Amino acid sequence: MTIYFYSTRAVPYGVFSNFSRHGIEIDGVYYKTSEHYFQAMKFSHSPQDMEDVRRAATPKEAATLGRDRSRPLRSDWEAVKNDIMRQAVLKKFETHADLRDILLATGEAEIVENAPGDRYWGIGADGTGKNMLGKILMETRAILRAQQEA
Repeated sequence: MTIYFYSTRAVPYGVFSNFSRHGIEIDGVYYKTSEHYFQAMKFSHSPQDMEDVRRAATPKEAATLGRDRSRPLRSDWEAVKNDIMRQAVLKKFETHADLRDILLATGEAEIVENAPGDRYWGIGADGTGKNMLGKILMETRAILRAQQEA
């Protein structure tokens, strides 16, 4: 079985999107969504840019600010972005029990971000993208399951 998600409006799996309105706190700082956290971390060398992204009104605005190349990316971004996404996703599902239940209820199903415009985090328009967000969600599911069994 394969579970596809993309829009936050899709029930129940829209909550797998980083745009879902489920806040997280990491290192004593609150972020409105996991997207806010992920985008803010692109600018860990620039407190003002980080704060601008963190305070963005919506996850879409946070993403737009994070993709703004007039704001210089941290030099190690490509090396750390997957681990930052892992941290954000794990925190989201550890924080929100209702979301954790939805993720755990997927069993062993493959989880796929059906994002036509994203071949890295999703599968892209032709379905051959890397699906890194889906893979991280499945990793998170295994971590949460292990935590329950401990």
